[in-house]
Amino acid sequence: MKLLYEDDVEKIALGAAVLGSGGGGDPHLGKLMAIQAIKEHGPVRLITADELAADDLVFPSAAMGAPVVMLEKIPNGSEPKRAIQALESYLGKKATAIISIEAGGINSCIPIYTAACLGLPLVDGDGMGRAFPELTMMSFGIGGLPASPMVVCDEKGNLVIINAINNQWAETLARAVTVASGLFTQIGIYVMSGDDVKHFAIKNTISLAAKIGAYLIHESGNPVNGLINLVGGYILFEGKITAVRRDLTTGFIRGTVRLEGLDSYEEHVLSIDFQNENLIARLDDNPIAMVPDLITVLDRERGVPILTEGLKYGQRTVVIGIPCDPFWRTEGALKYVNPHYFKYDLEYTAIEEIMKGIS
Repeated sequence: MKLLYEDDVEKIALGAAVLGSGGGGDPHLGKLMAIQAIKEHGPVRLITADELAADDLVFPSAAMGAPVVMLEKIPNGSEPKRAIQALESYLGKKATAIISIEAGGINSCIPIYTAACLGLPLVDGDGMGRAFPELTMMSFGIGGLPASPMVVCDEKGNLVIINAINNQWAETLARAVTVASGLFTQIGIYVMSGDDVKHFAIKNTISLAAKIGAYLIHESGNPVNGLINLVGGYILFEGKITAVRRDLTTGFIRGTVRLEGLDSYEEHVLSIDFQNENLIARLDDNPIAMVPDLITVLDRERGVPILTEGLKYGQRTVVIGIPCDPFWRTEGALKYVNPHYFKYDLEYTAIEEIMKGIS
């Protein structure tokens, strides 16, 4: 067990933004919420999956929707706690721990906030090891756990309990509620036992995010090369953003960003397609990295991640690629997150194989 204090939240938020592959939502507001909750209620206990008893009841706590909306649609702070309490009331059972659904952006901080408010431990792990745009894209569900019952809350006080016939319908119905609620909600979902967490969670991702964040906070000069070594990744491109297109009508941030090369990448162009998270990166129209591997855009000078809602004309960036957790390369998992699932006529090729052909 480890105790999480305010400075740990800073590190986790920054590191999770790297792991979020451009998605998961800007962690800033979630970070402020988590820090305030720790100030009010004390540090959060971070426990490993092995510290859970077989019959412990673990509740994921998360935000859902188009992250860019949260820049203006501020939560009132009660939603995460209400979602968990509504699930407890519906099930007639109390949560014994909280877990994250993804290692990305705001959803790295909301579970810390929820755990602090409820006085519960937080499990060091999540359901993605990165961020993905849909609720079906979790190791929990792919392992066979039901997403339902789930609760969707908004900042106005509305609360919807969804009992769907399968996980895809849970995603569809929750997405519809989220769109109707203004494109951003808080959810409780995938209630599971301690044994389920041990079998299906992607482990130690909170600790990894904290390690990445600590490195970026303390590193002086250009931190990108050290970051690449830390995460086992690759530099894909260095360039200036020259165009960004976004659409929010489906409850996601969908779009494309175009970058023109700098220095050794001059006269080359990189484009990235995203759906909340970065999905496909093409160098001069040739795929160079693709989902489920991580594609992260960093500020060229500071090495800090730029999320999809923060991409702007003129930013000078370094784009890196990171191999995904091995779980996502298994046959059962890959069918939910490969390029074909996102309507791209591409066969998934691991980033390591693509980079071999380039080097």
